[in-house]
Amino acid sequence: MKLRVIITGSTGMVGEGVLLECLEDPNVEKILLLNRKPYGISHPKVEEVLHSDFSDISAIKDKLKGYNACFFCSGVSSIGLNEEEFFKLTHTLTLHVASTLASLNPNMSFSYISGAGTDSTEKGKTMWARVKGKTENDLIKLPFAKVYNFRPGYMHPTPGAKNTLSAYKYIGWSFPILRTIFPKRVSTLKQLAVAMIRASENGFNKNTVEVEDILELSKV
Repeated sequence: MKLRVIITGSTGMVGEGVLLECLEDPNVEKILLLNRKPYGISHPKVEEVLHSDFSDISAIKDKLKGYNACFFCSGVSSIGLNEEEFFKLTHTLTLHVASTLASLNPNMSFSYISGAGTDSTEKGKTMWARVKGKTENDLIKLPFAKVYNFRPGYMHPTPGAKNTLSAYKYIGWSFPILRTIFPKRVSTLKQLAVAMIRASENGFNKNTVEVEDILELSKV
């Protein structure tokens, strides 16, 4: 199946890594970048739509029709935020965009970047994990063809990407060690991107995609 993909968050490290892999994959025929600020790219596959307020995307609904996959890579750190603020920027915003896309493209698969340690019970002590867990649970209830909640752990960045977090300059050397000690807990960003593409193409039998699943999907 040829994919027509909407990507959010391409101005961040994860979204850019997913975009770069989609550009290379022959089964991805069309890419719509939905961003608040420009990524800046000229490519025959790519169209970019800028919209400042993801809590209301009604003005751009017509541009979002005709796609069969979404890679939702937008997100914020919980550092410095209380639960109400983090909930609004994580759950409320994501569910608004997702609900709109589900109504426009019912045959769409929706892939959400969550995180290792997310709390599906929504009752744990860790705030970000509870909020992410509720976001995952509520996404599954939407009328998409399929929802995949990806839970990556440590991700080694894609070489040459321009939005790699500066911290990776100092910790990137540890990746071979981490991969040896924790082979089922770390991946490359490329492996995550490939796994997202393959799940959207071929389907996958789980809604929750852990690091071990990411590694397996990326081999397909």
